[in-house]
Amino acid sequence: MTLPALLDIEASGFGRGSYPIEVGLARPDGSSCAFLIQPLAEWTHWDPKAELLHGISRARLQREGYPLRQVAQWLNDELGELKICYSDSWGYDNTWLSLLFHHAGMLPAFRLEALRKLLSEEQLMLWKPTKEALIEELGILRHRAGEDARLLQLTYQRTRELAGEA
Repeated sequence: MTLPALLDIEASGFGRGSYPIEVGLARPDGSSCAFLIQPLAEWTHWDPKAELLHGISRARLQREGYPLRQVAQWLNDELGELKICYSDSWGYDNTWLSLLFHHAGMLPAFRLEALRKLLSEEQLMLWKPTKEALIEELGILRHRAGEDARLLQLTYQRTRELAGEA
């Protein structure tokens, strides 16, 4: 079974003024990676509750983050041939992805779609307990973009198997 490419974004908070701070990708071959994003000077919104979730400080982003243009280029290089990538939080992730590309002065070479479009009714019913079982089983660190993207991909794969669709 070919796995869908899955993207996850961690952000400075939610809603107005928030911006992407980490982009993670789970590739069709099952490998995953992530990049921290250096915030622009005008990106000042910072929600301490979001930091508690992902554990990434603004100081760390400034130290270790990659420039927007580099992250946007990496995403285009990774996803351009696939043409499509999926997210479980399409509303948020699409907004943050658009912000990233806009400020990088680039256009995405791929489309972001809602993961839900790929799921059967049976997979949707199995999703939450399967995801929780995988977190427990594999000791996955949550709210880091690369790990979350891979968790979504593994959950997709296992729910297909459980639903007899693999």
